[in-house]
Amino acid sequence: MNILIIKLSAIGDVIHALPVSYAIKETYPDARVTWVVEPPALNILEDNPYIDEIIIFEKKKFKESLSGFLENFSPFRRKLKEGHFDIALDLQGLGKSAAIAYFSGAKKRYGTCNMREMSNFISKPVIGEHKNGHIVERYLDVTRAIGCRVNDVVFPVAISEKDERIAKDTIKKYGVSDGASYAVLAVGANWPNKRWPVSYYADLADWLFGQQIIPVFVGGGALDESLISEITRKAQIPPVSIVGKTTLKQLAAVIKNSQFVIGGDTGPVHLAAGLKVPTIMLMGPTDANRNGPYGQSENAIEVNRPCRWCWKRACPKGLDCLSAISVDMVKSKIRTMIK
Repeated sequence: MNILIIKLSAIGDVIHALPVSYAIKETYPDARVTWVVEPPALNILEDNPYIDEIIIFEKKKFKESLSGFLENFSPFRRKLKEGHFDIALDLQGLGKSAAIAYFSGAKKRYGTCNMREMSNFISKPVIGEHKNGHIVERYLDVTRAIGCRVNDVVFPVAISEKDERIAKDTIKKYGVSDGASYAVLAVGANWPNKRWPVSYYADLADWLFGQQIIPVFVGGGALDESLISEITRKAQIPPVSIVGKTTLKQLAAVIKNSQFVIGGDTGPVHLAAGLKVPTIMLMGPTDANRNGPYGQSENAIEVNRPCRWCWKRACPKGLDCLSAISVDMVKSKIRTMIK
């Protein structure tokens, strides 16, 4: 049996879908599992023992021009056809993923309970028992629909010895000595209203130093670098930053060896929860019931605003959403972890 998983982006969403690969192989060990993903999340899937093949969907090449689309469509479609897929699981639930499911040639196509952009006309939405629950369980409901048993929810992330070594060398290079206790802070997020204020991060970083815990900031891209620069200016003690210095696998190694992780609804924080590292998630526009730290719902801190869970990328009221979560609230949660 050949099964296609379609989960393209974002990094946090791909992490949420990782247990699907394990669930399939747990039930159908002889199945051939292929995953279609966009380049930013590729590294987290590499060397996953429950994935037999990865197909990269380079969206930019399809969107840049008509000639770019025509040039890339045929090879991509041919690659899909070579898979001879029996089943396609569209976990993205958008127009682009629906097209991939359709052109895969799979006779049976399933999707999640909340499909959009008419993708529900291509794949059958699975309205499972967790339709109102965490997104991880909603994805697993799709595997249950094809007969998979879900005895354990496993987030397979293959961290090599090389990744471990590079991760250790990286944090040591930027200020974390061997054996030192450190916490990981994920400053960035795709949505502006998912980011905790930089002044709060600066205050928390200084407090962590006082607790003999080194604050290590992680992230990627120019925006996160600028946020870290501002935090460093505001902090009394310059925190450690490895923003943009690791791959996703190396970041996983850094996270795995940390005391705990703090941040908004974003990829590194979901990665921490998947690795079963104590995880504090600061939430406002998205709700913990669906997107909180999986298996650690008690560690989600949600803003006390009547407009929370609005699911808007930017606040229409002009509020700094997460500013309602004070530094003292986060400190209190940390104390329950480190005592």
